[in-house]
Amino acid sequence: MSDPRARVLVADDQKDVLEALKLLLKTEGFAVGTAASPAEALEQLEDHPCDVALIDLNYARDTTSGREGLELLGRIQQLDSTLPVVVMTAWGSVELAVEAMRRGARDFVEKPWDNNRLLSILRTQVELARALRRGQRLELENQLLRAEGVPPLIAESPAMQPVLELIARVGPSDANVLITGENGTGKSLVARALHSVSLRADAPLVTVNVGGLSEGLFESELFGHVKGAFTDAKTDRVGRFELADGGTLFLDEIGELPLSLQVKLLRAIQHRTFKRVGGTEEIRVDVRIVCATNRKLEDEVRGGRFREDLFYRLNVIEIRVPPLRDRPEDIPELLAQFVSRYAAELGKQVHGVSPDALAALERYPYPGNVRELENIIERGV
Repeated sequence: MSDPRARVLVADDQKDVLEALKLLLKTEGFAVGTAASPAEALEQLEDHPCDVALIDLNYARDTTSGREGLELLGRIQQLDSTLPVVVMTAWGSVELAVEAMRRGARDFVEKPWDNNRLLSILRTQVELARALRRGQRLELENQLLRAEGVPPLIAESPAMQPVLELIARVGPSDANVLITGENGTGKSLVARALHSVSLRADAPLVTVNVGGLSEGLFESELFGHVKGAFTDAKTDRVGRFELADGGTLFLDEIGELPLSLQVKLLRAIQHRTFKRVGGTEEIRVDVRIVCATNRKLEDEVRGGRFREDLFYRLNVIEIRVPPLRDRPEDIPELLAQFVSRYAAELGKQVHGVSPDALAALERYPYPGNVRELENIIERGV
């Protein structure tokens, strides 16, 4: 059986052909859209993205030359250059099929078709299309998500042991996690550690700074948009929820999310489905949610600034990251890490930190936490 999410668009002006193909493909587990004309086929593709298009080359206006079908092939390629197109030709029209292949069709079948060959071609093209889209997702990940060389989580101090224990215990589960703590304590590193010990570690960890998104950009950033959804939407765009499918979505500064947008996030988390901005298709994802905040969300809930139902949906497990003043034992190792990094980046020779400097750094209260310590070392180097 094919993956039930694999969608085929079938375009043919003969009603009996459409019905026969629809029955065959649905029996084999495909989702099927049908169109009786080139114009209808293009409308279908704009409203319902698919994995492969199966199109006839001859339609009512010109039943023999294949011109309408070749024009449709070109329009589909303009609409989505990654969508594989398989053409159908009347028996004996090999020259027409060759011309379609020359113009970009991936394969062809002759009418009357052989069911097994047709199904084999469609399954192959679905897999190829999905492999191409996975490649595009990986490229987006490289741009957005996985920054190589992310520093490890340093947690040798007694104050950090409960954090490590919770990471080890809940990391392999799919429970949503809320990471709390002051600014600069390393909440994003805890999120990365959770992801790395989860069963989703080979899938993407997608980070969204919620506090940095305007209301106008929020839906497009998280859920994506379709071409033409608004003035600057020149092409379809994949949102962060879709990028994180199979992996972890890390929503940083979740306490900054305006009340007006919280219901949209809640709906997506509850149902694991959403629509792209301007789109009509329900997209289903399998995502684990990890959030972070420096606010006390319980107070925000009591003050009416944060939805109670969203709070409980996000706060299945809470991990509190202690401030640096409560974990002075970690300062020497953090110092060594930052000195090594910035010496390499700036091309400097640094021979460690003097005992007096170390003592002073260990006494300092660090209102800006680990981030402040890092800034001090960067300036010093």
